[in-house]
Amino acid sequence: MNTAKNKPKSFPSQKQSPPGNESEMKPKPEVIRKNYKGSDKLKNKVALITGGDSGIGRSVAVHFAREGADIAIIYLNENKDALETKKMVEAEGRKCLLLAGDIRNKEFCREAVETVHAEFAELNILVNNAAEQHPHESLKDLDLDMMEKTFQTNIFAMFYITKAAIDYMAEGDVIINTSSVTSYRGSEHLLDYSATKGAITTFSRSLAANLSKDKIRVNIVAPGPIWTPLIPSTFKDVTDFGADTLLGRAGQPSEVAPAYVFLASEDSVYITGQTIHVNGGGFISS
Repeated sequence: MNTAKNKPKSFPSQKQSPPGNESEMKPKPEVIRKNYKGSDKLKNKVALITGGDSGIGRSVAVHFAREGADIAIIYLNENKDALETKKMVEAEGRKCLLLAGDIRNKEFCREAVETVHAEFAELNILVNNAAEQHPHESLKDLDLDMMEKTFQTNIFAMFYITKAAIDYMAEGDVIINTSSVTSYRGSEHLLDYSATKGAITTFSRSLAANLSKDKIRVNIVAPGPIWTPLIPSTFKDVTDFGADTLLGRAGQPSEVAPAYVFLASEDSVYITGQTIHVNGGGFISS
C-alpha cells in the first residue's frame, strides 16, 4: 500500500457543483478502450441506463452500443453531457433516446419506462446506476434532509424504475444495479451514501430471488474509486483519489463497463444475485 507521504497525485485540483459535468473534468475519463472490440453480445437488445449521461453510465452506454444494443438514458439536467453520450452511441451505429428528469419522482420513472417501450417496443436490460453522495466528517454534520434526498435518488428510485420496467421485461432479460465498495467496507465520510449502497446490495439479491420464477436475472456491480463527475463535484481534494488501492490509482469508467457487458450478455446466463467487485484490489467479504 502507498503511504500518505508517497501517494501519487493522480489528478489536478478542481471543483464542480453536484451532480458534476464530465465535460469540465481534468483529465477527461476514459469512456472505452481504443482496442475494445464488440462482438454482437447484445445485438438488437434495448437497454435503459439511469445516470447514463456521464461517468460509468456513459461508458456502459457506449460499450452496450458497440455490442449492438440500442440505448435509452435517464439523466437529471446535464444536457451537454447527455448529448455527447448520444453522439458516442450513434457513432457506434445504434439509436440513443435521451430522457431528462428527476428519478426521485415516481411518476417520471413510470413515464420514462413507458416512453422507452413506446420508442423501441421492448426493454431487455435495465441498469440502475444514477446516484449522489455528500461527504460529512461527522454524523453530527449530516443534514437529515440531504440524507433523505440521497436515499430517494440512490435506492427509492430503483424501486420506482424497476417496478415499472418489469411489466415490459421477459425471460432472459437482465437487471444490473450499481452498488459500491462502500456497501461492504463502509465509509466514515459517506454515512448515508454507503447505507444506500448496502440497501442496493440487499435489494438486488432479494430481487434476484423474487424474479427467478420469471427467468429475469438480477446482478450487481460494486465499483471502487472510479474517476467520474461524482468525484470532483463532491470531494474537496481529488489529487490523490484512488491512490490507496493495491493498484495505486483510480479506475476509469472503461475499466468498469465490461463487467456490465458480461452481466448483460449470455456469457453470464447462469449468474444471478451476484456481485462483481471492480475496485483496484480491495479485499472484502461478499
